[in-house]
Amino acid sequence: MSGLFVKLSIGLIGAGGITHVHIPAWLALGARVTVYSLDGAEDIAAQYGIEIAHSLEQLFDTCDVVDICTPTPTHFRLAERALRAGKHVICEKPIALTEADATALSELAAFVGKQLHPAHVVRYFPEYALAHERVAAGHIGEPAILRFSRIGEYPTWSSWFADSKQSGGIVLDQMIHDLDIARWIAGEVTEVYAVKSSVSGCETAQVVLTHERGALSYVTGVWGAPGTTFATTFSVAGSTGVLTHDSRTDTSLRFDLGAAPTDTHAMRPDTSLGESPYLSELREFAEAIAGGAEPRVSLLDAKSAVGLAVAANASIASGQSVSVARQAVSA
Repeated sequence: MSGLFVKLSIGLIGAGGITHVHIPAWLALGARVTVYSLDGAEDIAAQYGIEIAHSLEQLFDTCDVVDICTPTPTHFRLAERALRAGKHVICEKPIALTEADATALSELAAFVGKQLHPAHVVRYFPEYALAHERVAAGHIGEPAILRFSRIGEYPTWSSWFADSKQSGGIVLDQMIHDLDIARWIAGEVTEVYAVKSSVSGCETAQVVLTHERGALSYVTGVWGAPGTTFATTFSVAGSTGVLTHDSRTDTSLRFDLGAAPTDTHAMRPDTSLGESPYLSELREFAEAIAGGAEPRVSLLDAKSAVGLAVAANASIASGQSVSVARQAVSA
């Protein structure tokens, strides 16, 4: 695929950890990348052999697409400025801290006629993509009980994570991935209930989603002690079968469909992880910007994910369940 998007010019904002997967993906796609950051631009430019912009205005002059890889509290304003400058935008999750801001960005993108793509990369991890595909194809019947967990070290490398006003806490920063996947697999959500526990250096939360079609999703997030090994799991139980994944024991997706007829082969997906999910994600975005098919994650999905996380945080604060309204699609 190298060279496919050789004419695409990317203006990347930020120099943190996520840029080390975005930049190689863009370069693999043949795009030209220029970076702007308040700190670290020189080092990352030297590492990848890319250009540096010394202001946002200079960056906008060099690119067709702005890729926002900065801390969450900056996403809204940077996306707004890029859209007003007439650029297509790709923005790391969440696209905003509030539903109102997410909606405002969606409306602005429609008004200026530019695309805004939310980088919810977990949809591009093979095990989650395969789970969605198999459930949609009816392989386990109607989803009934879904469980997701995401466990990692407390993010002490940047102080803004610990400030819930800037990060949205563990729910909006970390668990938004699995809230999005639960909705992707089991459909729209009508009610959210959540609890959270915090002790020195650790934080955990549990979110229960009630879906329109009757399924329940239990989403667990953990920010653990220093050295905690990152791990993800899920289990999707349906009316005719169960599928599970646990990154700690295996990278494949396992099915339990009961006793299989003797004239069929066991359903076992390919265990190869293939290319980087970030490359897959950015390729879809680039193809959409070039006039191709819509990506598997939309602005409506991003707005809904923010809405679920905000509802979960409201439930934590009130101790009560929170009703969720179906998101409207912007023109």
